[in-house]
Amino acid sequence: MLRAVLDANVYVSALLHPEGPPGQILQRLLRDAAFVVVLSPPIMEEVLRALNYPKVRRFLHEGVQPEPWFEDVAVLADMVGGDLALPGICPDPDDAKYLAAALEGRAAYVVTGDRQFLGLGEHEGVSIVTPRAFLNLLRA
Repeated sequence: MLRAVLDANVYVSALLHPEGPPGQILQRLLRDAAFVVVLSPPIMEEVLRALNYPKVRRFLHEGVQPEPWFEDVAVLADMVGGDLALPGICPDPDDAKYLAAALEGRAAYVVTGDRQFLGLGEHEGVSIVTPRAFLNLLRA
């Protein structure tokens, strides 16, 4: 089964645009258990922080509660410790937590919409892919 780490921007995009690739990825996880999502405490903190940004809250669809929705994801996740440090690997040091979680959790993919992060391409066998590319992998 595919194992993947999802960037915070994928979770936010999934809530704001459930019909887009990020939303479809999360639907495949929540409805079909089509892959294993890997999470770490630092990723959970960033996702919860991002879901509570006023600019995100303003655009949520009526009745959408981001925290319970993300809790549903977290319950299904393979949780890793988040203890691995990868200094100097990513152009943005804040992205290193995603690669670290992927390595700790034996995930083959990090899914992100961050162009700079995508530019890294791959690290130690972990492919950094767009939501559309990952959705295509799930469909294959």
